[in-house]
Amino acid sequence: MKIYEQLKIVSTDDIDELNHVNNVRYVQWIQDMAQGHWEAVAPKDFSENYIWVVAAHHIYYKGECFAGDTLLLKTYIESNKGVISHRKVDIYKDEKLILTATTEWCLLTIATKRPTRIPKEIDELFLL
Repeated sequence: MKIYEQLKIVSTDDIDELNHVNNVRYVQWIQDMAQGHWEAVAPKDFSENYIWVVAAHHIYYKGECFAGDTLLLKTYIESNKGVISHRKVDIYKDEKLILTATTEWCLLTIATKRPTRIPKEIDELFLL
């Protein structure tokens, strides 16, 4: 498994009326991590031929974040099976896990917009 990481500083734009990070913002970060990981490892021809869409999110909130907090976001692929990729995203604040998420991503062929079996070449980008 190949881990992709990013640091993020929580901005005031990320904060909701309860004065902590809005849940919708976490969902955006989960999506951004997946896209960033794909763009970091996928050859140009893969990006021109395939696109990922969300089939399901499973998010577990374990702590809070506030404006000015520095977060470490990590993502990796747990497994690929058929047309579905299971991606984990973990978010840490001060080395403490504050969010863990598993997202099921479905691989589509851009030309047809239809699900396509995840080829071995994509498996090798993330799992070996």
